[in-house]
Amino acid sequence: MDSTRNRLIHILSENEETYISGQDISDALQISRNSVWKHMKALEKDGYVIEGVPRKGYRILKHPDKVSDNTIKWGLETEWLGQTIIHKSSAASTQQLIHQAAADGAKHGTVAILDEQTAGRGRMNREWHSAGNKGMWLSILLRPKILPQEAPQLTLLTATVLADVLKDYTGVEPMIKWPNDLLINKKKTAGILTEMQAEQDQIQYIVVGIGLNINHTSDDIPGMLASKATSLYLETGKHWSIQELIQQFLQKFEAAFDAYLAHGFSDVKKKWESYGFKIGEKIKIKNLKEEKKAIFHGIAEDGALLVLHDNGKEEKIYSGEIQWFE
Repeated sequence: MDSTRNRLIHILSENEETYISGQDISDALQISRNSVWKHMKALEKDGYVIEGVPRKGYRILKHPDKVSDNTIKWGLETEWLGQTIIHKSSAASTQQLIHQAAADGAKHGTVAILDEQTAGRGRMNREWHSAGNKGMWLSILLRPKILPQEAPQLTLLTATVLADVLKDYTGVEPMIKWPNDLLINKKKTAGILTEMQAEQDQIQYIVVGIGLNINHTSDDIPGMLASKATSLYLETGKHWSIQELIQQFLQKFEAAFDAYLAHGFSDVKKKWESYGFKIGEKIKIKNLKEEKKAIFHGIAEDGALLVLHDNGKEEKIYSGEIQWFE
C-alpha cells in the first residue's frame, strides 16, 4: 500500500468521532481534493462506509470485517511490523510471496497475507489445508542480527505469541507441541514454518509462516484429518474476526520479538514451557539411525527439545520424528 494511503488511514483513525475537511486532508497529504476523493473511494471498495458532508468533511461510519492491506493497517499499533503488507485473495503460499519479496529487497517486518493458499505447506513439506476466508495465513519477513543457529528459537517464540493471543482473545487453553504446532484439546489448530536464507555466520533473512484454523466448520476439514485437526469455531462455537486476530498477533509478535532481541531466549523458554504439551511425560524419538523413549523434560536454552533418560542423563534433540503417547 502506498505511503499516501497509509497517511490517509492515520489521519482518519485520529478523527473517527469528528469530521475532517477534504481541504485539511488535501493539505496534510499534499495532494489534490480530487485525489483525496479517489483514495476515499478505494477505501470504500475495501468495505469502509465513509460519510462525506459538504462544508464538514469526511468521517468513518463503519469498518469492514474483511482482510485487506487497508483493514489490517487500520488500528494496527506497531512500529515496524506490518508497515508493508502484501495481501492477495489467493496464491500458492504466503511463504512463497515473502521469499519473492525478500529477493526483491523488501524490508524487515514486511507481512504477506492470503485469504486462501492453494499450496500451503508445513514442516517437512507436509500439505497444509488452507480453506478460503476461514483462517489466518500469513508470513513475516525478518532481517535480525542473530546467528543462524539461533533462528529455530524464532519458531518457539512465534508459538508463544500465538498461544497468548488465542488464550487472551478467545479464552481457549492452547498447548504447544514441539517444535511448531498449537493444539486445542489435543487437536492441531495452528502450525508454524520458519525458513532461513543465510551464509555460514550471517542471516540474510528469515521467513516465519503461520497457519491458524479460525472459522472452519467440520465440512472444511478433510475427513482424514477430522480426528487430528480443529479450529477456533469448532472449539468455541463462535465465529471470530480474522482481521482482529491478525492485528492482535502482529502487535504481540512485535513486542515479543523486540524483547527477545534485547534480553535473549530465557523468557521465551519459560513462556514456552508454560504451554508445553506432554512435558514430564514419556515420548518416543525416531531418527534415521535409531528409535528411543525418554521423558520430555522441556526445552534447552538454545530451543532444542530436552529429554531425560532412565539413567538420569539429559539429552538435547534437534530433529527427528516425535511420537507423543496418548
